[in-house]
Amino acid sequence: MEILTRKITLETKGFTDIIDISPLGRKVLEESGMQEGQLTVFVPGSTGGITTIEYEPGLLEDLPEFLERIIPANRTYHHDRTWHDGNGYAHLRSALIKTSFTTPFAGGKLLLGTWQQIIFIDFDNRKRHRELIFQCIGMKKAD
Repeated sequence: MEILTRKITLETKGFTDIIDISPLGRKVLEESGMQEGQLTVFVPGSTGGITTIEYEPGLLEDLPEFLERIIPANRTYHHDRTWHDGNGYAHLRSALIKTSFTTPFAGGKLLLGTWQQIIFIDFDNRKRHRELIFQCIGMKKAD
């Protein structure tokens, strides 16, 4: 069993900025040389999220609209009263979506569905420098 950990920095726009990070996951997996195992992606922080979606224009509009309906950005949350930073909604969205995602891989390929991409979502109310942690745990092909 081997482990490879990579940290990758992204520049984000905030405000439910959605970024397809599947190519980054594939690159880390390729660098690892591993053939079977699991890839985990994690964002340190409590205003970002990682999940999967079909990365297409309609869903890139639908997902933010859905989140706005269930956790609106324009209301005041208890967090905002405590910290006065106006991003209480971002913390709640992050808690709902979660800050990590794990997918298996085999044959050196991520086992994602045909229309499934891994996405990072920055829910914060400002631009950010985000660090994502990619970790492959698995085995290389036996010779």
